[in-house]
Amino acid sequence: MFGYITINKSEMKFKEFDIYHAYYCGLCQSLLSRFGPMGQVTLSYDMTFAAILLSALYEPETVTKKCVCVAHPFERHEYIKNEYIDYIADMNVMLTLYKCEDDWNDEKKFFKACFGCGLRKLSCKKRKVYRKKENSIKDTLAKISKLEKEECRDIDLISGLFGDIMSKVLVYKEDEWSDELGKLGYYLGKFIYILDAYDDVEKDIKKGRYNPLKEKIGNDGFDDEIKFVLSMMMSECCKQFEMLPIIDNVDILRNILYSGVWGRYETVRKKREEKA
Repeated sequence: MFGYITINKSEMKFKEFDIYHAYYCGLCQSLLSRFGPMGQVTLSYDMTFAAILLSALYEPETVTKKCVCVAHPFERHEYIKNEYIDYIADMNVMLTLYKCEDDWNDEKKFFKACFGCGLRKLSCKKRKVYRKKENSIKDTLAKISKLEKEECRDIDLISGLFGDIMSKVLVYKEDEWSDELGKLGYYLGKFIYILDAYDDVEKDIKKGRYNPLKEKIGNDGFDDEIKFVLSMMMSECCKQFEMLPIIDNVDILRNILYSGVWGRYETVRKKREEKA
């Protein structure tokens, strides 16, 4: 995943950060127990948000444990375990697997091919549980790959496809909240795809890789235009979020959606202004 959906630590209380960190470590531990160290490498902030969101909405039976890990070898720290964290771990590995396959098909990255092959073997049994969802995600990724090869410049179209994928990830089950979760995931996915394109556009131009923003970067007001589009996506995302009956950890989730998601945008824009 991309790592754009993260916290604004400076505006977060110490207790809230500890809870966020416990979910982050919980996802890490779930990846380790279900897929081994190779699965653990796929850990991302984006999917940590998804784990907190689903846990806060459905309020499952949750266990808090302590462990020592490679990242924190000298002290025991808390991590959270529940069924939604395990589900997100499965989705995280599935998305990473197909991203590796896409990198191999597009750029012949040997390491990604080997890594993807390893993830496929490790996740074979788990993916059978989500076969219908996996097939739908795989078909959508194939459409994205096709559009990228055709050098599609319609950022709304191609980001919308990635939005469809995130929508499927957030809809854990069909119930009274699936519509709001689906729309939230859709706009969040569009936000992630557009921000990733904005982040990488100069690097992609230098390396001759696809990027839907290639022809826009030289335009006057390019940064403001992207900020406007991203703001619309996040506005719709927050609108759907506020319709969910979430009480637990709502301040953490709002910190991410209203503030944390803009961290990378501001960093990229600042670098461009300094170069100019």
